[in-house]
Amino acid sequence: MAAKRRAILTKINDAITLIDDAGESTCYLVEGETGAMLIDSLNGMENLREIVSEITDKPVTLVNTHGHCDHIGGNLFFDKAYMSADDFELFREHSQFPEFKEIMKKESLSFCPLEPLCVGQTFDMGGLPLEIVSLKGHTKGSIGILDRKHRILFSGDGANTHIWLQLVESEPIDALIESLRELLNAHGNEFDYILAGHGKGLEGKDVVTDLVSAAEDFLSGNREGDAPYDTFIQNARIHRYGKNGERAIIYNGDEY
Repeated sequence: MAAKRRAILTKINDAITLIDDAGESTCYLVEGETGAMLIDSLNGMENLREIVSEITDKPVTLVNTHGHCDHIGGNLFFDKAYMSADDFELFREHSQFPEFKEIMKKESLSFCPLEPLCVGQTFDMGGLPLEIVSLKGHTKGSIGILDRKHRILFSGDGANTHIWLQLVESEPIDALIESLRELLNAHGNEFDYILAGHGKGLEGKDVVTDLVSAAEDFLSGNREGDAPYDTFIQNARIHRYGKNGERAIIYNGDEY
């Protein structure tokens, strides 16, 4: 009996398919007239190339929003991927995790080579230009992809409702604020929605604008209600915001 598929596919619209890896991470296939872009590649637990080939027969360009393990695992099944060079070292570190070594040995696979991205670079999928924007903060090389046609920003982990900034590879919170301000100044009138790296569907642009406001409030010193956050970072803390505190910034308490 064939193993049950982990991935759950959801159509966002006629051009965009959300691929959810058993609730652990999310990637997106965006189709134009002549090509498709795969944004991130999940955990590598299933052959993502085969899953994508069931959706489209167009040539696929793989772009990683950053170098973390749950966004690069499926690179094992492709020939080339694009990523910010600022996250190449992080990618090399995470690609050596034991679970990946086990998959590589069992399936006789290796990670595909990386090509560097530039902010402002545009990939044309055929009537569907997709532009790279900086979302520095979660990692130094975090990027997003702007789809003006559908007025969507694919934000990876760089802008979401529960952002991790406590990691060794995370940038200071003021760097996040700067990158998001630059995004809004340059492209704020070009998108209405985001699709995030662990999202389940379209979310409003307020995810970005509210994150900027919350980060600015955080830096002003308004964090008396912050609490410890259980993660592998010893002194991680959670700064809640939003109407019912449903959104959060996770940070390293030793740094603030």
